[in-house]
Amino acid sequence: MAAATRQREPADAYDLLVIGGGINGTGIARDAAGRGLSVLLAERGDLAGFTSSSSTKLIHGGLRYLEYYEFRLVREALAERERLLRQAPHVIWPLRFVLPHDEGLRPAWMLRLGLFLYDHLARLRTLPGSTSVDLRRSAYGAPLQKRLTRGFVYSDCWVEDSRLVVLNAMDARERGATVLTRTGVVSARRAGDGWIATLRDERSNAERTVRAKAVVNAAGPWVSATLGGTLGINSRAAVRLIKGSHIVVKRLFDGDQAYILQQPDKRIIFAIPYERDFTLIGTTDVPYDGEPGPVSISPEETDYLCGCINRSFDATITPADVVWSYSGVRPLYDDAAENASAVTRDYVLDVEDQGGKAAVLSVFGGKITTYRRLAEHALDKLAPYFPALKTPWTGDAVLPGGAMTNADFDPFLAEFRAEKPFLPEETARRLARAYGTRARDIVGTAQSLADLGEAFDGGLTAAEVDYLRTAEWAVTAEDILWRRSKLGLRTGAESAARLSAYLDRRAEAA
Repeated sequence: MAAATRQREPADAYDLLVIGGGINGTGIARDAAGRGLSVLLAERGDLAGFTSSSSTKLIHGGLRYLEYYEFRLVREALAERERLLRQAPHVIWPLRFVLPHDEGLRPAWMLRLGLFLYDHLARLRTLPGSTSVDLRRSAYGAPLQKRLTRGFVYSDCWVEDSRLVVLNAMDARERGATVLTRTGVVSARRAGDGWIATLRDERSNAERTVRAKAVVNAAGPWVSATLGGTLGINSRAAVRLIKGSHIVVKRLFDGDQAYILQQPDKRIIFAIPYERDFTLIGTTDVPYDGEPGPVSISPEETDYLCGCINRSFDATITPADVVWSYSGVRPLYDDAAENASAVTRDYVLDVEDQGGKAAVLSVFGGKITTYRRLAEHALDKLAPYFPALKTPWTGDAVLPGGAMTNADFDPFLAEFRAEKPFLPEETARRLARAYGTRARDIVGTAQSLADLGEAFDGGLTAAEVDYLRTAEWAVTAEDILWRRSKLGLRTGAESAARLSAYLDRRAEAA
């Protein structure tokens, strides 16, 4: 490894240094930039590189959190569900969930009561409420075992999690924030009324020094290590690491509905339509005490998830049916709960300063649904250090690509297809879903597929790759195939190699 080289120019100065490019870091950076602060966000890897791309991909109130009396969290999450559905209708859309009643597990009256509360904790509701269903007569029951005769149906939403992170980073940049990926914060210390931090480019090893009046520690699973190591601060707040794993198999059932399946161990497992041809199954909840970097599913977790499906569906799956799996480590606030599934999904914001200056705010816990509200609360806590801070604004602001009439995706898709009739139907839908109105920036003035340049598997073209490089911080084939999209499910080795070679050529030419 080449020796680090230090830049000699004077330190850059910012109001806020945000450490971490997951959903909470990008959400806080976006909010702060829109309130008039100068913001630098540093992410040592790719945006959404770990936890924020490893969720079950739901915007939901958290029905099962009612069992743990998390009423405030559920109410807040349901309100955010409505907001986010309006703000990003291209990457967030409604989903109906089928909850079969399984004899011997939670009684039907408990499920009915929980859904009643779920419906009524939402003060504003545009999604259909819950209802009972006879699984013997409904198409919802067709893929299920015949012993499951009745159930309930309710609404929540799907989200393209890693794309939501990127959209927040884009909006932050467009409002003046500086967003640096592949850039780690290697050290930081208090100096006067602020902080001096050393940043390192993870590709070139070059270092630079920046100043900030305050720091946000949104390092996810590394929040405690960053607080005690990089920032040198002792704190009583602690994080509890929980590994969650998912598997993907070929599509198990027809229809757009998802299933939420009760298990004898009192956990619930989702089976969700995924990328049109697949079913996503998860998640596990396993205590984790290792390095929270890249993690993978264990054979035991795979067996467990397969068994969950085999308890309820007519179809039987085995580990050999798994076409892809992913795992992530969730940094939950340590509330001393004995059961990993019972650990609170609520968030805690811990602020520490020195004589009323040089504050550091650390984010413990949280869930993707409430990231926007978390960011507002974070700025509320930082307000005493920034007297000129502007008022909250993100409640009604659409995210990049989300400016569709009445937040309605289908009319926009029809309009986009009419504008570019040469695009294959599936490619047009994928572009509209991923980028919303900004899909037009990718296609531009093209009048044929050939105008979009070199073609890769799954309808990916050079024009889209170039957009991802310049507008969305994509550097590697993995960034594109597994975080900016899920085209990795449809990409062969030869196409992936060509994509990597193309990216290398573009990087060299830059």
